Amino acid sequence: MEGQQQLNKSRVVKVDSLDSWDLFISQASNQGCPVFVHFSASWCVPSLSMNCYFEELAQTYQDVLFLLVDVDEVKEVASKMEVKAMPTFVLMRDGEVIDRMVGANPEETKRRVDAYVQPLRSESIV
Repeated sequence: MEGQQQLNKSRVVKVDSLDSWDLFISQASNQGCPVFVHFSASWCVPSLSMNCYFEELAQTYQDVLFLLVDVDEVKEVASKMEVKAMPTFVLMRDGEVIDRMVGANPEETKRRVDAYVQPLRSESIV
């Protein structure tokens, strides 16, 4: 029930361990669900400034799993994904990186998600 309440408040899921990362990515792959990840840090002002926008994207794109990874809290995931700067945004499908963007640019972030999700929506209609 507690997890359900979190979903009502936010569509962005915070990754708190390498195990939870592996679980989220595995489940999304099994369901054919794209994943959009925001690699952030509590000390990085540009990363923090993108949090509200990332949440807006999560509300808009309900068929995408949105994950938030604090690189200081889950260093193993940041290292595994070769994150070198914050914020870094990674779009994934079937466990593979499709696109990567570094920097706080809301318009570009939306454009890239949109460019990826629109063809998927067309496929599901056909």
